[in-house]
Parts: sequence; structure tokens; C-alpha cells
Amino acid sequence: MNIAFITPEYPHKNLKRSAGLGSSIKNTATSLANTGHDITVFVVFQNEEKVFTDNGIKIISISRKGYKFFGWYLERKHIQKIIQKEIQETNIGVLEAPDWTGITAFMSFTIPLIIRLHGSDTYFCNLEGRKQKRKNHFFERKALNQADKIVSVSTFTTNLTKKLFNLECDIETIYNGINTDMFKPIGTKIKTGQILYFGTIIRKKGILELASIFNKVIALHNDVSLLLIGKDVKDAFENKSTLDMFLGRLTEKAKSKVTHLKAVPYRDIKNYIGQAQVVVLPSFAEAFPMTWLETLAMEKALVASNIGWAKELMEDGKTGYLVNPKNHDEFSTKIITLLKDEEKNKRFGINGRAHVISNFSTSVILKKNINFYKSLLPKND
Repeated sequence: MNIAFITPEYPHKNLKRSAGLGSSIKNTATSLANTGHDITVFVVFQNEEKVFTDNGIKIISISRKGYKFFGWYLERKHIQKIIQKEIQETNIGVLEAPDWTGITAFMSFTIPLIIRLHGSDTYFCNLEGRKQKRKNHFFERKALNQADKIVSVSTFTTNLTKKLFNLECDIETIYNGINTDMFKPIGTKIKTGQILYFGTIIRKKGILELASIFNKVIALHNDVSLLLIGKDVKDAFENKSTLDMFLGRLTEKAKSKVTHLKAVPYRDIKNYIGQAQVVVLPSFAEAFPMTWLETLAMEKALVASNIGWAKELMEDGKTGYLVNPKNHDEFSTKIITLLKDEEKNKRFGINGRAHVISNFSTSVILKKNINFYKSLLPKND
């Protein structure tokens, strides 16, 4: 098959910074390319236009033109023109895009267009209780209604998206997959007492709750430290640095035990996961987070939120703990339990990796994706 993806982000040094969405698309694209399929990725709204190859995948970087008038429409038509030309020249058979901000609204192609629900702006605003820009909702609705087929990374995301956009179509769930040969135990020395959070420093990821949680942990367990890895962003509610807000909520004792790294290359995040004794991801808004899959695949004990998608990804009390991030006492208690109980910490890690291999490994998810794409192609392709 010849498959293409449209995305605003993709992890590569030649492109803008990427997050979980880009990692998920790269995992899917790479697994397809490794099994002999022709893959093209159109990365939109970049700084420059260029074409290059990455691990057998053709990457086409499309720059933002910056039109003065009707830019929302003309940018999309510019993207459409480049993609449609590539479709005709290379016989791409199916095209996939994410739901975020309705990239494909007002675009039309001569091949089937899939929208994969990774979590739209409408979806995340609803989970966060945040006011949304009307235009984003409009574009997302338009893109979803134009799609030939919709697929989702979790059933929770399906159900909430259908409710928010009044969709009545059938939506299949195909979970995000992960390369468990890439993310696996690496035998690095664990830093005793180190707690790791990695991801954007933003309210919706539960980072402000983590401040209160860590205060309680360090009050009861002295030999701990917290490593934060991720880009700081301005808080959507208070228009301040989220990192500054986080630090402002810490006790002096807790603050002295916190280290922040702005970002690390995607290929290096494994080293930091491997060094941590416990990983904490207290998010309020996800679809099916890659950070959770990466943690579990590396046999790391995880304390995460119990919201929405969580029970589709983890087994509470077996692969880690699922706790409401607002319940600071319980969340901190679970962290301390895994810091003190080495046997349980190790058992959770082993269970977590086994769970990911059985349910979310590349080999399992690849088959589902291939069958899904084939269902949209002419029978003779």
C-alpha cells in the first residue's frame, strides 16, 4: 500500500518541536514502512519547504505562507495543492490526518481521507473547562464531516468527540502502538528516590496538582527528588509561566529537590525513564498518551490519573496506580508506596511491559491499521 499522513508535527531535527501527536504518527508510519509499505508524511506549518527521507519515509515539509487575507482558507488550499500533486505523481492510495484544529477543513482530494481522533481542540477544551476559539470548533467540525472515515485512539475519545460534534457515524478504535524493541528496559542504574515527570509543562497535564502532591511526598519521605522534562508554556487561565506557577506552589524543601530540563531529544528520553524509580503522569486531558506507553514498555512503575482513557491503557493495582490528581493525599501515598516497596515496584514494571506487549505493541496495532487502510482501498489494490 501507498499511504500518506498530514500532521502539524513530526519528531525530526529538520522540523519544529514535536510532542505526543508527532510521536504517535511516527510510530504508525515507521511500522508501516518497515513492513514494505510506501509512506509519505506531509508536515504542515513549518519554517521552510523541503523534502527528505527518514528511515525509509518520505518527509515533505510545507511552510506557512503567511497570507494577509483569508489566510485560514488560502493556507489550506496551498497545502491541498502540494498534497494532491504528490498523490497524482506517486499513486498514494489513502490519506490520514489528525482532528486537531481541523487541518483538512476545506480541502478535497481524489483519494479517501481518514481523520484519526487524537484529541481535537474542542475535546481538550471540554476536558480542561477552557473556553475555545469558535474558529477551531468550526474547522474541526468541517474536517470531521468531510472525512471519508473516522478512527479513534481510544473509545473514551470516540464517545466524547461524538457527543461534542453530534456525530452519528461508526468510529472504530485502534489504540496507539509503541515499538517495544525501542522502548524496553535498558539496564541503566536507577537513581534512588527519583520521581520523573515528562511532557509539556502545562496545566492540563496535572503539573499544578503535582506541586501539592510532591510537597506531601517530601514531607513524609526525605530521600526523594523530582525531575521535570518538558517545555514550559503560558497558562491558558492566568497567562503566566506554568513552571513559575508550579514552583510557586512548592515548599522551600520541595523546591530544593526539583530539577527542570526544557527538553531532550526524543531518542534520549529512554535514558531518563530508565533512571527514574517512579514515573508520575497526573494528566487531566489525554486521548491515549504515548508517555504512558513509553513508561510501561520500559518496565517502570507509573502513578497516573484515573480519568477517561486511563482504564483502557492501564490496569489499576497491577501495571501501576490510577488516582484522581486532585486527591493529593492518595496520589502521594501511592508514590511513596512504590518508592519504599521495591518488590511491588518491580512487579508493576514487569506487568506493565507485558500488558503493553500484548495489547499495544507495534506488531499488534500494525495488523489492525493495515486491515483498516485496506478496507478503504479498491479491492484490486
